[in-house]
Amino acid sequence: MIPINLPEIGEEEIEAVVKVMRNGSLTNALGAGPMVTKFEKNYAKFMGVKHAVAVNSGTAALHSAVVAAGVKQGDEVILPSFTFVATAEAVVLAGGKPVFTDIDPETFNVSSVEIEKNVTEKTKAILPVDLYGLSADIKPIKKIAANHCLAVIEDAAQAHGATYAGKPVGIFSEAACWSLYASKNITTGEGGIVTTDSDKMAKTLRLIRTHGEKAKYASIMLGHNYRMSEIQAAIGSVQLEKLPAFLAKRRKNAKRLTEILGKTQRLQLPKETKDRRHSWYLYTVRLKDGDQTRRNKILDELKKKGIGAAAYYMHPIHTMPYYREITGERKLPETEKAANQVFSLPIHPDVTEAQIDYIGKSLLALL
Repeated sequence: MIPINLPEIGEEEIEAVVKVMRNGSLTNALGAGPMVTKFEKNYAKFMGVKHAVAVNSGTAALHSAVVAAGVKQGDEVILPSFTFVATAEAVVLAGGKPVFTDIDPETFNVSSVEIEKNVTEKTKAILPVDLYGLSADIKPIKKIAANHCLAVIEDAAQAHGATYAGKPVGIFSEAACWSLYASKNITTGEGGIVTTDSDKMAKTLRLIRTHGEKAKYASIMLGHNYRMSEIQAAIGSVQLEKLPAFLAKRRKNAKRLTEILGKTQRLQLPKETKDRRHSWYLYTVRLKDGDQTRRNKILDELKKKGIGAAAYYMHPIHTMPYYREITGERKLPETEKAANQVFSLPIHPDVTEAQIDYIGKSLLALL
């Protein structure tokens, strides 16, 4: 089976972990051990920002950033439903109410036109997602935020290496949240990180990740145990050095697959725009004349052929029982249509050129 994604772990990562274990310092009470500090410094430099705060999951990154942005009980946060559940989870954990908003059918990212329609007196923040590795259209979102005095917290969990207007993704938002889960473009096994140019935001994030402690046993605010371990950071430092090579291979595979699948008119293929460069975390196509039954049949047939295709996300968050109870019935036609038609194909760095050809030709034959 060609998996949809696969962590690229080499001897360098193994040696880095062994070195940490032999040194004996596995973590730090305030989350700022030498390996974590090194990883944060290098990540901030790569992303072109002043601060990076490492935590133990992408969900922890989102929750911390939402709290640091001042979201409290009763506040509303505008976000897409067409994303992984952690995006909404972070809002609810902070006491806020998610306001699910429809997407642009071409990019699958939240629509700035729909965002404007959903702003109310209770709105505190906007939480766009860089879905599949393509940046949300941040400039019009920032304009809306500025007009209404809202924070923009970017869910960049899938966008390591993507750019917007020639700059690294996340640089235009108050904070950007990244996942370092095993399937992502780089990994620490489990892990996450928040990037920001705000000194105040960074200070608050560092308090949140370690029980609100400014010094050991001196808690000054409500916090959590969101520390990243030294082992995770050691892996992350090595992975970050490899990220440009990983991105180049993903881009090469995406280009070749697009050339093959361009022979059919039945698929909407992923595209980059003039101002948005993809990270190619997922290569997601849309069966334009399909429904959920047809799409799922294609997925089943691809899997029989050893191709680990998958649908992200066939159950939008606003349709899930818990969130439907919180927000009530909500109709998001473009979101619901996309959820029934999209599916993703493997293009990670371990996929060979011959496998890309096999994936593309197998799909064309099924269509």
